[in-house]
Amino acid sequence: MGSFLFRVLANGVALWVASLIVPGIIFGEGAEPLNTVITIAAVGLVFGLLNAVLRPILFVLSLPVLILTLGLFAFVLNAIMLSITSWAASGLGLAFEVEHFFWDAILGALIVSIVSTMLNLFNPADGRR
Repeated sequence: MGSFLFRVLANGVALWVASLIVPGIIFGEGAEPLNTVITIAAVGLVFGLLNAVLRPILFVLSLPVLILTLGLFAFVLNAIMLSITSWAASGLGLAFEVEHFFWDAILGALIVSIVSTMLNLFNPADGRR
């Protein structure tokens, strides 16, 4: 359970960092700090659940393209997951938006991947130490 909670928070922080760097990724502007923290955690949970359920399916379906591009299509898959998260978050009433697919989602997905990987290195429930 601790590992799951840590990963949800790591996803939320990674999405928040991406929103600070990429102008087209927006968390609710002008909201109170507590509401922003709750939104970050909720969007991190949505992102984690979608990655657990949809990403393996998309990975298998796009396997020929991944092989042809030597894995570079994975950036597009990550951007697709970020766009789906934006759509799902807006459907749940969460203030999270990715404005444009190509540059905003791809750059945001790259940043989210780097930040969440760095944060998961410090996961206390992970037995790889």
